Amino acid sequence: MTIKPDFAPRIIFLVFVLPLLCACGRKWMVESHDAFCLIWQNGGQTLGYSPKSGIQILSSGGYAFKDLNRNGVLDRYEDWRLTPEERAKDLAGRLSVEEIAGLMLYSSHQAVPTDSIGYWSSTYNGTSLRESGLSHSAVSDKQRMFLRDDNLRAVLVVRVESPRIAAEWNNNMQAFVEGLGQGIPVNISSDPRNEIRAWAEYNAGAGGKISLWPNPLGLAATFDPALMERFGHIASIEYRALGIATALSPQIDLATEPRWCRFYGTFGEDPDLNIDMARAYIDGFQTSDGTAEIADGWGYESVNAMVKHWPGGGPEEGGRDAHFSFGKYTVYPGENFEQHIRPFVEGAFRLNGKTCKAAAVMPYYTVSHGIDPSGKTVGNGFSRYIVTDLLRNRYGYNGVVCTDWGITHDYSGIEVAEGKCWGVEDLSVAQRHYEALKAGVDQFGGNNDKEPVLEAYQMWVTEFGAQSARNRFERSAVRLLLNIFRTGLFENPYVDPDRTEATVGNPEFMQAGYEAQLRSVVLLKNRAGTLPASTRRRVYLPEYGHSCLSVDSTLVKQYYELTKSPEKADFAIVFIDEPDGGCGYDTTDREKGGNGYVPISLQYGDYTACYARSESIAGGDPKEPFIDRSYRGKTIRSSNREELKRVLETKRLMGNKPVVVVISATKPFVPAEFEPSADAILIAFGVQNQAVLDIISGRWEPSALLPMQLPADMKTVELQFEDVPRDMVCYTDSEGYTYDFAFGLDWKGVIRDARVEKYK
Repeated sequence: MTIKPDFAPRIIFLVFVLPLLCACGRKWMVESHDAFCLIWQNGGQTLGYSPKSGIQILSSGGYAFKDLNRNGVLDRYEDWRLTPEERAKDLAGRLSVEEIAGLMLYSSHQAVPTDSIGYWSSTYNGTSLRESGLSHSAVSDKQRMFLRDDNLRAVLVVRVESPRIAAEWNNNMQAFVEGLGQGIPVNISSDPRNEIRAWAEYNAGAGGKISLWPNPLGLAATFDPALMERFGHIASIEYRALGIATALSPQIDLATEPRWCRFYGTFGEDPDLNIDMARAYIDGFQTSDGTAEIADGWGYESVNAMVKHWPGGGPEEGGRDAHFSFGKYTVYPGENFEQHIRPFVEGAFRLNGKTCKAAAVMPYYTVSHGIDPSGKTVGNGFSRYIVTDLLRNRYGYNGVVCTDWGITHDYSGIEVAEGKCWGVEDLSVAQRHYEALKAGVDQFGGNNDKEPVLEAYQMWVTEFGAQSARNRFERSAVRLLLNIFRTGLFENPYVDPDRTEATVGNPEFMQAGYEAQLRSVVLLKNRAGTLPASTRRRVYLPEYGHSCLSVDSTLVKQYYELTKSPEKADFAIVFIDEPDGGCGYDTTDREKGGNGYVPISLQYGDYTACYARSESIAGGDPKEPFIDRSYRGKTIRSSNREELKRVLETKRLMGNKPVVVVISATKPFVPAEFEPSADAILIAFGVQNQAVLDIISGRWEPSALLPMQLPADMKTVELQFEDVPRDMVCYTDSEGYTYDFAFGLDWKGVIRDARVEKYK
């Protein structure tokens, strides 16, 4: 093991002092930090505890143990010499129903620090953080309440002020709960953090001082599972340094519907690539080795992976998303349901590493239309067929099943992103919890309140008896506790803020992320060797000198001389976003007497859905007086059609001089409108502009491949089946190249390497 210089004195000290203690029969020593103490043990686990929490240290066989429940006895769950399974079973049997109900909660999104007003608002000692005089890493009043009063221990963190503040907040949280009840640590989790920027609820913690990687679709574009595993390993080290022990990722939905807004968070539409990438991602996140390993691949660098969304949320009808009632249904016109399960059962549940399978699974909000043999039309988190019959029984999954966020909450309108109680809209909040428990879930995402869980427990008692209810709760408790024991949180949940600052976003990790960005950019077109533009010196950027310039001019000047005049330029670069063709629902259409449903367009120009279904496959909602959600014959206009105009106008101004188009993409799009005006086209999947310029200038040769098809037109988009991969007619460009799955160019031409041979 390589010892970093700042830790070398500590290691040397331990090497000399611990043997002396062992000679006296005691195999441990205490080291004090600002907010916690560490116990180093010769041949035993390192323990971390807060002197303020009130716990005592017990000794057995010369080793130290934390008396977490403060009863003066070394209980089995406190004995780190036992297996996580033995300890979890022992602790589950000691917990009250109220304590288990708390374990079943998963908090709403938490920012550090929280705001005084707004979605993430809270108070500190009854006032604002500024007025309280407390540190920015203090535990808020809301957080104290759900930790103490509701026994909640799974916390979802999003935005953090800095790595140091995140580390200190973790330590404050852990010290607070260490003195409560059985001393169960907080299991802090995160949605993806290592992306360039945060722009949605499901990546709200992204960006900041952490290694920056392409989005998941971009990682898939590398077609390199080894790179994916390296990402997982680096990200897990950064997560643990921040105090995060669970990742609400990866999103391994098979992205067979090109209009779906969450396409970008997947590994694309091909099952085989998705399987390999899912496996690599989870192995990277969950596997600890060397001194970090505790047992069976789990340890202090392990992060529990919660794969989502079982059984696959990709085939949304018309591309509409299930965060809204208008997108609640997945459909299977190609009868291809089994294909969507493959990334889970062949990838996430069949790892190469010693942890064997993903620690947790999240069902999606969707109603899997026509899949349940009983005919029930409920969201997957409420479906016994989806969770128990398939996931548990047929595929033998015995880990944690956690609902997606807010499925037990109410919603006020078809187009409002509030609760997602699809199929059980008419039930009470407590009844929804009960239905989910009967379906087989263990944990409720986005619920800070234990009361509806306790009501659901009493419903179980009434229907099945007290012993059955207790057994049901204990089964979930064991699963939930295992993920805390395996990652070593019971022994040491504390992190060193100095080490956190040195680890998160360090130069080595940043360089690895940046190289992955370079490897994720796809070169689609390169007419007559337009790129690399290593000898051209003057570049024209449309709208240069105005606030709407899409790239920092200071950055571009590191590569080229900028000119405002197309006549003086050697070539032009146009940065554009993919077409923004809406979400598939329009309240204006409803107000005019329509059903509200409209097309989702993948092109910039106006699109009329002449080839859409005359009648939708699925439909129905208590707030709608109809079933048919068809949008056939309706017209949609892209909200950013000026992106296309920018390309066309630049080509007009440049004449015969080359125009390079860089398109930022999160899903497939129709290239036909702008491709003829581009001499070179690059696709960027959530990367920094610097990476794109490194490729344009020839400092890096492109190597990425399309993880998806690019359609010839919207007709093929409408005629493809939502559940079937790679079933569109693909666009063919002016050079005769077809933009199909696994297509990409390097400086020599079309890439035909081992990756293409394996996956295409």
